[in-house]
Amino acid sequence: MRQIPASGLIFDVSLDGPDDGVPVVLLHGFPQDHSCWDPIVADLVAAGYRTIAPDLRGYSPGARPPRSSDYQQGRIVADVLAMLDVLGYDAAHVVGHDWGGASAWAVASAAPDRVRTLTVLSTPYPSAMTAVALRSTQLLKSWYMGLFQIPGLAERALHPGGPMWKAMMRGLPPASAERYTANASAAGALPAMLRWYRAVPLDFRRPSVDWHRITVPTLYIWGQDDPALGKAAAEATARFVTGPYTFVALPGQGHWLPERAADEVAPLLLDHLAGDL
Repeated sequence: MRQIPASGLIFDVSLDGPDDGVPVVLLHGFPQDHSCWDPIVADLVAAGYRTIAPDLRGYSPGARPPRSSDYQQGRIVADVLAMLDVLGYDAAHVVGHDWGGASAWAVASAAPDRVRTLTVLSTPYPSAMTAVALRSTQLLKSWYMGLFQIPGLAERALHPGGPMWKAMMRGLPPASAERYTANASAAGALPAMLRWYRAVPLDFRRPSVDWHRITVPTLYIWGQDDPALGKAAAEATARFVTGPYTFVALPGQGHWLPERAADEVAPLLLDHLAGDL
């Protein structure tokens, strides 16, 4: 792990692969960390890519600012671009899952000149979720987002190791669940992670990202059994991409695609990066 200064904070970043490899930025979700990408990183490195997998804002101990507004998507975009600047890259392939997927959409929308290709696992384009919220089951699937926005109550309900936390960890490999539980148990960690959710109403009232339709080559992979992100929003995402677009629905797969579906995701990702899809 390397510590990288960006946006006035210090991020823990896992770097792998040859120094001269084409960069691939990997953005994790909640409540994961950079290690969720390990099974896929192995394939990327074998193909000669340079992987950049940060522990994002709220997850790196040196990057836990105290206000919810510090976790609006515009701040996350700035973090990613600042890391690329520090590492000396004009552009990179950008890959994201869960909240990292939302941030990947945001980076590609706000700074398409910095994005070679975009790959998103699980997370629909944000406006696609809004568009279908009242005519699909997505609003019901997203019930937890309201709970997670309530300070104190969310921390008590989601106490690491408690019943709700254990339910959320279902489907993860045991080693991943243990790691994420330990991470969230550290002092100040869980409230910082939850600020991503508490920034949602702020971004809804006053967007911190200049959202546009996506123009870069885009691969969107969604698990058909995802309990949190439904079919309607996944299929509606195509309306928000004007560049080359590939949508893959994985039967029998749920939400934890980086950890559980690496054997299916990695070949699709490598083909996409090579321009073969």
